[in-house]
Amino acid sequence: MKIITLNLNGIRSANRKGLYPWLKSQNADFVCLQELKAQEQDLSDDIKAPDNYLGYFSYAIKKGYSGVGIYCRQKPLRVTKHLDIPEIDDEGRYIELEFDSFIIISVYLPSGSSGDERQAFKYKVLDKVNKIFEAKIKQGKNIIICGDFNIAHHEIDLKNYKGNRKNSGFLPEERAWLSNLFDNVGFNDVYRNLYPEQSDEAFTWWSNRGQAWLKNVGWRIDYQVANRSLADKALSGNVYKEARFSDHAPLIINYSD
Repeated sequence: MKIITLNLNGIRSANRKGLYPWLKSQNADFVCLQELKAQEQDLSDDIKAPDNYLGYFSYAIKKGYSGVGIYCRQKPLRVTKHLDIPEIDDEGRYIELEFDSFIIISVYLPSGSSGDERQAFKYKVLDKVNKIFEAKIKQGKNIIICGDFNIAHHEIDLKNYKGNRKNSGFLPEERAWLSNLFDNVGFNDVYRNLYPEQSDEAFTWWSNRGQAWLKNVGWRIDYQVANRSLADKALSGNVYKEARFSDHAPLIINYSD
């Protein structure tokens, strides 16, 4: 089973940059998308259901903002787009597909970099999402959560960790939230399990400021996290950087069937 997750920074922009021919070449089983920056009426049929995929999306109320999606090969038993949590539903930050013995979620957690108000909003969302994740893992199915978490966990996960200790995305409270997810809730950081010491190769996002991409001054903020039994099935992973579809790079993990 091959799973790809990618923050698109605009699905129409990624399309113009060659995303869909690349996806076809990858032949993934699931593709999780974040930051669509589009509404349903903005998407062509080829984007909604490319290359024999079924596409499921949750859109933000605000036009040109946020939104998540999942491409899959088989029709799920259940699709959950709303959690009755306005902070998440209104901004299109969560979608879940449930199959017989497997749940896959695409999530886009907020950034707090624009100021104190959004950072407070981020903490509120993290608290609510944590309760959702706790409930999901107790269902007993294999579960994988893919997405842009907007948090780098450890110093190894960003280039300039010393200069970002007081910045959103690397604040102690955010990092502690991730630690709790892995240490107490029961999820595993799949990529980090595979490559515990990898640093620069693991970055998935680069600021558009300066020459961050050219100098690889990046952050690892995109994740695939899974319950232990599924995480143990991960065979290999990589961050694809040969072409750029976004300011993020696709995170690809291969699992045994």
